Amino acid sequence: MQRIGFIGIGLMGHGMAKNLLAKGHALSFLVHRNRSNIGDLVSLGAKELKKPSDIISASDVVILCVTGTPQVEANVYGADGLLEACRKGQIVIDCSTAMPDSTARIAADFGRKGVRYVDAPLARTPQHAEDGKLNCMVGADAATFAEVRPVLEKFCENIVHAGGPGAGHKVKLVYNFLAMGSAALVCESLAACARTGLDLDMFYRLVSAGGANSSMFQMVVPKALQGDLTGLQFTLGNAQKDIGYYQQFTAAARLPGPMGAALMQTLVQANALGLGEKYVASLIEAHEKINAMQVVKH
Repeated sequence: MQRIGFIGIGLMGHGMAKNLLAKGHALSFLVHRNRSNIGDLVSLGAKELKKPSDIISASDVVILCVTGTPQVEANVYGADGLLEACRKGQIVIDCSTAMPDSTARIAADFGRKGVRYVDAPLARTPQHAEDGKLNCMVGADAATFAEVRPVLEKFCENIVHAGGPGAGHKVKLVYNFLAMGSAALVCESLAACARTGLDLDMFYRLVSAGGANSSMFQMVVPKALQGDLTGLQFTLGNAQKDIGYYQQFTAAARLPGPMGAALMQTLVQANALGLGEKYVASLIEAHEKINAMQVVKH
């Protein structure tokens, strides 16, 4: 069993690390800010280390699960970073949502030292991470994908080989555009019903029985109708970050994206209203603030 180094014990990372430990891997980890969720990891035998260079020195495989590209690059290129201390034959798996051009540069820099860099961003929720049932989209050559799959299987239920190096981060941006766009449409549809006097429970039953139904609709609406806006545990701050990455990605591909632009402005507005630390369903709150109305009970 490979020794795993883990950087990013956050909402998703905690469950991932816990499953790796419970399923037999020796694990060391690096904590940047939050120390409230590490007790059970330590009790399972995890070892806390101080610097990224310590993590890679103690590991065969290093997993990054941090906020985005700036944090990935800080751990790779910063003082006492992964790149400086890595050794030939190691694998670094980046489970963050990051910019594909940065991924390509990092992969090339690690490659010159004989280290493989795999992009393997995630989908689903922190509860799925705790249950070991995340979805993962992997960018790697076929041989490397086969090698890392047993590690990913410790915390993932569905693992898709998206293509060669970089394909994982590319498809994750498109995936998140579709997911966040769907959530924005759902939230605005509830606001439209509330403003025009339509019964929200009736609307829920109607959509649930028709072609407009979706997993996103069912994730958000039943809880929202009970005053619970936590149906999708992904913050509006992270949503804005990811759609910003998507905008840059499609602009570089010279793809006009009017829907992406509209979604980005929706998220910028919600964050400007102070909702960045709340979850995506709080787009409903944004509509309430903008329109001085109540959509759901609180």
